[in-house]
This record gives sequence, structure tokens and C-alpha cells, in this order.
Amino acid sequence: MPSLQQGSIRLFRFSGIDVFLNWSWFVVGLYEVNARAGLYSSIAWNVLEYLALFAIVLTHEFGHALACRQVGGIANRIMLWPFGGVAYVDPPQRPGATLWSIAAGPLVNVALFPILYGIFLLGQAQGWEATAPDAFQLIHAVWKIDAGLLIFNILPIYPLDGGQILRSLLWFVMGRARSLMAAAIVGFLGVGGFILLAIRIGDLWLGAISLYLVTSCWSGFQQARTLLRFAKLPRRDGFACPSCKVAPPVGNIWKCGHCGQGFDTFATQAVCPWCGTQYPETRCLDCGVAHPMSEWSGSAFSLRKS
Repeated sequence: MPSLQQGSIRLFRFSGIDVFLNWSWFVVGLYEVNARAGLYSSIAWNVLEYLALFAIVLTHEFGHALACRQVGGIANRIMLWPFGGVAYVDPPQRPGATLWSIAAGPLVNVALFPILYGIFLLGQAQGWEATAPDAFQLIHAVWKIDAGLLIFNILPIYPLDGGQILRSLLWFVMGRARSLMAAAIVGFLGVGGFILLAIRIGDLWLGAISLYLVTSCWSGFQQARTLLRFAKLPRRDGFACPSCKVAPPVGNIWKCGHCGQGFDTFATQAVCPWCGTQYPETRCLDCGVAHPMSEWSGSAFSLRKS
């Protein structure tokens, strides 16, 4: 996932969500505008076409972010870059919440599809192809962009939306860790097809996308292995997360943000034994929600299938 700290520009803030633009977007934008320069009578129309791509990707990412907030998650940043956009969403660690947060993005494209196609049909009926060829070509291109982004995004390749939707569906029956591992493995197979296609047609851009997807699948696979090891840790009696009701693990798993040392926050009452830093809240390693130590009590459910 791209970093917000390196080579990005903050564009604006809307509904509490900061939107960033990676510098490489301009480089790729210049290339794309010039590559399609012959399709219109003026290059200004090519710029409008690329800005339309920008707008569609942005609304897609806002779909993710707003859906995540709807289920009680955290979503306050979006970054646009040449491979598309990234909404930094942190939904509650439940399959249903994750599924809605991910599916809402493609659903935006689904909603745009009939609107754009209807405008295209209207233009066709009104004869825009002859009277306003540039505008007609732009509408046609924007409709195809939306359809193309929808099809690409729902491919079951992690971390594309389709791969994450597959993971969320599998989560209901396989648990958090095994569903992620399964989605990563399916993703490797899909990326393999992309790589073969990129070699066959000699497409460097598709090759670059394939490289990004390979690294993301590998990261997901490694994360799944970590989650599986985490699920096997012994659990502490007498404490339960107020949100997910799961007992916390035993061990020096919490890392002090001040001295960097690991410690067991429940054995020290949320105080780092190395530097004495007191933590007002303790984050649940299962659902990610933080609560004061005083709220971590009561009956705990057995750890859910992972």
C-alpha cells in the first residue's frame, strides 16, 4: 500500500476525509493524455477524459470510506495514484463489516454505469456523434472507463476489491486468518495469468500492475501466517475486550511507543515495565478497538475460528 508521507500532495478535506494525490499521478497523466491525443480535436478533451477517470476513482474510494464509517470503522484518508486509489479504511474486524466496507466501492461504479450509459444513448439518439463529436466521444470513453474499472476491481485477486470481497465471504466459514490465506493463494493464481498476458502482449504497464499485485498477495499471505500463529497463543483469564468479548493473549505482544520494548499490558496494568509509560487505553489485538484497562473485565468468549 502506498505511503501518505512520501511524494503525495494533500488536495482537500471532505466530510472529515483527507484526499491526497501521489506525484506520479501527474507523470502518468501526461503520458496518458499524449497517448490518446488523436481521439479528439483538442487536447483539452483528453485532459477532461483523464479528470473524469480521477472523479470516478475518487467517488469509488469515498464509497469505501463512507461505508466503513457506517459500520463503525475508521476512514479518514484517501490517496490517488497511477494504479488507482486507496481508501485507508479500518472497519471492525467482523466479516460483515469488512464485506460492506469493500463492496461499497464497486457498488458506486455499478450505480454510475446506467447513468453514464443513459447519457450515451441520449447523445446517440440526439445525433451528438455528428453535431458534437468530441462531447459524444468523451461520454463514450467515460462510460467505458467506469465499466472497465468495475470489471477490473471485482477480479478475485487480492488486494483488488474482488479479492477482498472473496476473503470477506470466506471469513464467515473459514475465519479471519484462513480466509486471508485462501484469498492470497487465489490471488497468486490470478496474478500468474496477468504476468503471462503481459509477456504475451508486451505490455509494460500490465507488468507493473502485476508486480504490485504479486507483492500485495505475498504481504497478505505473510499476514495470514502471523494471524494463524497469533490464534494459537494462550488467552488470559479474567479479561475480555468490551467490543468483541474475546480474551486477550498472554505474552509480551504490546509494543511500547516510547521505548520500543514489548510487554504484557495486562500483567503490568497498562504500564510499560521498561520506561514506566502509562497507557490510558489498551488496543484489542483481535478487533483493533482500544478501551481503558478498567473496561477489560467480565466473561470472554472462546476465540473465534481463525
